[in-house]
This record gives sequence, structure tokens and C-alpha cells, in this order.
Amino acid sequence: MDIWSKEKRSLVMSRIRSKNTKPEIVLRSALFKLGFRFRIHRKDLPGKPDIVFSKQRVVVLVQGCFWHYHQNCQDGRIPKSNFQFWKDKLNRNVTRDIRNRALLESLKWRVITIWECEVEKSLPNTLQRITSMLTSITF
Repeated sequence: MDIWSKEKRSLVMSRIRSKNTKPEIVLRSALFKLGFRFRIHRKDLPGKPDIVFSKQRVVVLVQGCFWHYHQNCQDGRIPKSNFQFWKDKLNRNVTRDIRNRALLESLKWRVITIWECEVEKSLPNTLQRITSMLTSITF
């Protein structure tokens, strides 16, 4: 049972962004403060990765726990209402994520997936994960 009318729910869902989400902005800001420079949403790469470190050939994908069906997270569960619709939709998202990751790796890019809950709950650990990947790369 939804708490909003169909029209209100449609309005709310239409306002959800796919780019420049709060976790993305928080992570980008923290990386910038640490002195890292990067590009965002490069259209020439599969899936238009959220953060791209071209020199190191590293991309960071910031995934929303709900929209990308984070299995180990409270927010990554399928809603009980309209279950089959959401199950199909979220599975398509996961399939697309797997395909884009494989394409990036085949192009010799290193891929780091960061979940929304990681940014919210443990930003220092998340930053450490990214910086260790960036600084361990040799040319």
C-alpha cells in the first residue's frame, strides 16, 4: 500500500536524478579536497562513468543502493507493492551494470564500484579504497 496517490508517486519518481546525486557530489568533493582531478560522466565510455581518472585509467561508479539492487544493504530491497515490475526493472539495471563493467575492463579501464551506503556510512574508508587504487598504479 502506497502512502501517496498514483499522480504524487509519479511526480516523486520523475524527480529522481541519474546524475549528480548527493552521494556522487559528496564523493567528488572529498576527492577534489584531497587534490585529485578528474572528469565526470564521459560520454565516450560505456555507461558514462560517474568519475573518471583518465591518466590512471580508473573509473568510479557510484551506485544507488535501491536502483542498482545492492544485495547487502537494507536500501537494496525490492518493494512489496508491484513486486514483479520492480524485480524486472532492478534486474535490468544490474544486467546493464555488469555489461558496462565488462566493456570498461575490456578497454583496459580499472573499475571501482562505490555504493551509496558506503559514502554515507564510511566516507574515509571509501576514500582510502579509491586513493590506494589510484596511487598503486605504475606507468
